[in-house]
Amino acid sequence: MYLLLLTASIFSIKMASAQKPYDMMVDGVKVIVQPSGNDIVEVITVIKGGVQNYTAAKAGIESLAMTSLSECGTLKNDKNTFKNKLDKLNASVGGGASKDYSTISMTCLKMDLDKVWPLYTEAITQPKFDEKEFAIVKQNALTNIKNQESSPDFAIDNFAMKTAFEGRSFAINPSGTTESVSALNVADVKAYYNSILTKSRMVIVIVADLDKAAIEAKVRGIVGGLKQGAPFTLAKSFFRAYKSTFKTDPRELATNYVEGITSGPQTGAPDFEAFMLAMRIFYDRHFLEVRTNNGLSYAPQIAFAPGSTSVSKIMVSTTQPDKYIAVFDQLVDKTKTQGFTAEELKNMKATYLTSFYMRNETNSAQAGSLVANEVLFGDWARVNKLVTKVNAVTLAQVNDAFKKYIGSIMWVYQGDVKKVTPTLFTNGTLNKAGRPISQ
Repeated sequence: MYLLLLTASIFSIKMASAQKPYDMMVDGVKVIVQPSGNDIVEVITVIKGGVQNYTAAKAGIESLAMTSLSECGTLKNDKNTFKNKLDKLNASVGGGASKDYSTISMTCLKMDLDKVWPLYTEAITQPKFDEKEFAIVKQNALTNIKNQESSPDFAIDNFAMKTAFEGRSFAINPSGTTESVSALNVADVKAYYNSILTKSRMVIVIVADLDKAAIEAKVRGIVGGLKQGAPFTLAKSFFRAYKSTFKTDPRELATNYVEGITSGPQTGAPDFEAFMLAMRIFYDRHFLEVRTNNGLSYAPQIAFAPGSTSVSKIMVSTTQPDKYIAVFDQLVDKTKTQGFTAEELKNMKATYLTSFYMRNETNSAQAGSLVANEVLFGDWARVNKLVTKVNAVTLAQVNDAFKKYIGSIMWVYQGDVKKVTPTLFTNGTLNKAGRPISQ
């Protein structure tokens, strides 16, 4: 359910002020401003590209760079001084990396902005990349990778993405691998950061009640000395599994983990909202059939994960993988042949819109929505069109979108290979009439 909730942040923000949001160019950098109606200032500086910026051999380098901005100090303030100044003001500065872009965020009270902004500017434009502090950042990153590898939920997802996107940049985990991160040094990370810190890759989002002239002046302090860089456009691609496949990774686990990767519409596609609603309804159907009616899994998951490459994911942990795929196949067949109901769609529209607005009451959530819409859709103003777009979706569009994108699936499996029959996942469990094949 988490990924489906995360998907919602792409669409809209709760309008907290009567003032209208706007954008402007400041020294060649797009700045998006959302008035907040409160005394909190939230700023996100975005660097586009994500895993498209580096090779698999350098996986983790952008994540290390973003973390180092606040954890290694600046040329003016060492780490402890930098942190202490922020702590005294109850402010925060931090960075993070994802598949499509990285962010450097700042949160503070409006009355403290003149004290916090210089620290934020230093973190972006004058990071120290102190060797001693970087060693700690790197060790923490390696520990995090090991923790992920030991978590079945993370491990199966990494395995699925590597399998589905083998040889393509989208297979890269932004956190990196033990091998790739171990090979990186502070000089590598510093040089890499300087190479991507260009106006052409940058967008700045501000959610706050601030004077436009004041915003321009402060942003100019960040971007004024940066190089323009070569024009950059985030590359998008469409993913489709043309045949069902099954790959195993034998492991001794208390249960078995199954994940399937299949298609989804690109961001901005005409049927994007229809498919998003379809997958949320299908999540509920899947949960009911798998857990409630058949007791096959404690927390079965269905997720639509949009991005530069959009994918749909089916995730389940179960002691009976063969029985699970039979239930799944019958559920997909029933959904394709009988469709969703008008009542399901009506309820999901109301549930989706209500829950989204509740989750997006903070400045931070609003800023994140603006960032995702600008980077992935190329249209931050899309956030204000949510209600109209969702309410315009018809039942026929939802049913058509599900049938269009849910087809062949690339399955992966971690667990006891003696308990699974691969051909059931690759060849299906139904005959042409939609009935189970005799076993």
